[in-house]
Amino acid sequence: MTTGIAARIADRIRHSGPVSVAAFMTEAMFDPREGYYATKNPIGAGEDFITAPSVSQMFGELIGLWCAQVWMDMGQPARFHLVELGPGTGQMMSDMVRAGRAVPGFLDAARITLIEASAALKMVQGRTLTPMGVEALWLDRLEDVPDGPAIIVGNEFLDCLAVRQAVKQDGHWHERMVGLDDDEDFTFVMGPRLGMDADLVPARLQDAPDGTLVEFRPGDRQLVDVLGRRFSDHPGRALFIDYGPAQSEPGDTFQALRGHEKTDPLAAPGTADLTARVDFEQLGALARAGGLDVDGPVEQGRWLKSLGLEMRAAALIRSAPEKKSVIARQVMRLTEPDQMGELFKVMTFSTPGLPKAPGFAPEA
Repeated sequence: MTTGIAARIADRIRHSGPVSVAAFMTEAMFDPREGYYATKNPIGAGEDFITAPSVSQMFGELIGLWCAQVWMDMGQPARFHLVELGPGTGQMMSDMVRAGRAVPGFLDAARITLIEASAALKMVQGRTLTPMGVEALWLDRLEDVPDGPAIIVGNEFLDCLAVRQAVKQDGHWHERMVGLDDDEDFTFVMGPRLGMDADLVPARLQDAPDGTLVEFRPGDRQLVDVLGRRFSDHPGRALFIDYGPAQSEPGDTFQALRGHEKTDPLAAPGTADLTARVDFEQLGALARAGGLDVDGPVEQGRWLKSLGLEMRAAALIRSAPEKKSVIARQVMRLTEPDQMGELFKVMTFSTPGLPKAPGFAPEA
């Protein structure tokens, strides 16, 4: 353990006992000096992982047109906030803006805001968006976005929110935590009973047998609370695209990616991307309980096709026939079941009473 983050976490464990998986993950990812997002641009073929916007421009273009339709469904407010959570390299917003220019008045009304914790990524986003003539506001938290109507998008944002884990033992849920072994390396250990926090275990999994490991996500509840307050005061809709099951499932999905390879999530904190699958069933239940309308989850492939992905691909091929095979591979990567098409899901949260979100009609 050589990094400052590892030394600090180990020292805390020696003095105060094991830490939760959520605490370990938060420190490793968001430490302002040495955390993963504070020090790295992790997105791209030569980095740690690839996201859908870097697969194809079509992904962001369709989301831009989706946002424009939502703006029209909201009554075309003269001013609204177009917010992206965790905007990566800025590529998706760049593609959204390019497509959105086809809708009269949409970008004139939009106030683009990027919620980003990484100083390194903020610089990358600025370099991406400046050539597009985009005036953007960078903020650290969604809560800091000024009042007013809003359309909020987050692609692979939720999977980075901290996750807690629990294991059922003798009929009770115990928190799975991170401690130190005899060699002073990080290791998983059994922690105390959850007590009242046992209610955070997804309802579908409450009666699971002994030995079952489950994950629950305190960050989801915080996000839903923010959206619920905002959308009760001002019309709005939030779109989330991420990987995870449509129904709550047991199992350990806490993982680390470095150089496109899975690695030990407890090794060298701050040097790898830590994520866990999103529980869309639990997320939707939280949102409904918070007074929000919920659409989805639907599979990413199905959703993109319902928005016209194949027609957009055909148009790109007509304009650049030499790129036909490349564009076809991009469509497959985004939509095929063994690629991103089924693992990734799409869900929206909205002010009650808005028209159904594009791409979520029953026949979609």
